[in-house]
Amino acid sequence: MRNWPLSELSVTTPRLELRHPSLGDLDELADRAAEGIHEAGFMPFMVPWSDGEPAERARSVLQYQFRTWATFTPDDWSLELAVVHEGQVVGVQGMIGKDFPVTREVETGSWLGRRFQGRGIGTEMRRAVLHLAFAGLGAHHAVTTAFEDNHASLAVTKKLGYREDGISLHARKGEPVITRRFRMPREDWTESPDIKIHRLDRCLPLFGLPMSGVSEA
Repeated sequence: MRNWPLSELSVTTPRLELRHPSLGDLDELADRAAEGIHEAGFMPFMVPWSDGEPAERARSVLQYQFRTWATFTPDDWSLELAVVHEGQVVGVQGMIGKDFPVTREVETGSWLGRRFQGRGIGTEMRRAVLHLAFAGLGAHHAVTTAFEDNHASLAVTKKLGYREDGISLHARKGEPVITRRFRMPREDWTESPDIKIHRLDRCLPLFGLPMSGVSEA
């Protein structure tokens, strides 16, 4: 879409493409949600949207994604990238920025279709979005959170070298649960030469940043 530069944005790794989703990508993403993201009785999300019936989960994904498009501003944005592996949409990698031109801080979050878990995809897509944040947008910090019993998410976070950043207490299904916070300062991040960002320059004003003037393929 000529008037929505984000539609051309993508990040590639040796195995994955993270891209702003097309309508077809969103339909596939909704299918992944309908198929299932986690086992019954476990809830990794603050908002328990994944507890609904398959059709409800699929519809919830579409509605959420459309809201992020409609409310995207330089001072308050949520970038949701479809994660594509071997030609198939397998999940989503998100990145949020509030007052980013001032704070230079992003928060990341993601989910992966259950049948694609356990293959290292979660780690690779987090590496990709950190590359976009630090190398592409010039972030100074990246933060992430997870419930203390979300062992898969915590394992990715520890593997990538985040620092502990405290805890919070939340209510989940009527019970208290601890959320662990983590932070990665730019100086702790290691650039990955095998990760490439494509067609970012025209998107930069949407993030409140000046265009670099660099021609991109």
